[in-house]
Amino acid sequence: MTPLRQRMLEDMGIRNFAENTQLSYVQQVSAFARYFDRSPEELGPEQVRVYQSHLVQTKKLAPSSVGTATAALRFLYRVTLKRDWR
Repeated sequence: MTPLRQRMLEDMGIRNFAENTQLSYVQQVSAFARYFDRSPEELGPEQVRVYQSHLVQTKKLAPSSVGTATAALRFLYRVTLKRDWR
């Protein structure tokens, strides 16, 4: 397990996230990283926007699924990485 994933899991545990939510968020962040073949620590707002567009236009995901991915990335960047989220 990467240190980033471990830190994110700890942050979610501290906030008493349900296990299913934790699993979903980790899966969403992993999919984001795989899409760019880079660590999320190396990515930023522009890549999040591109990824959201990919989910909607290419993968044709439902709004709720895109919302879940966005929530996971928002948590990662705001809480775990302590970055601004705009």
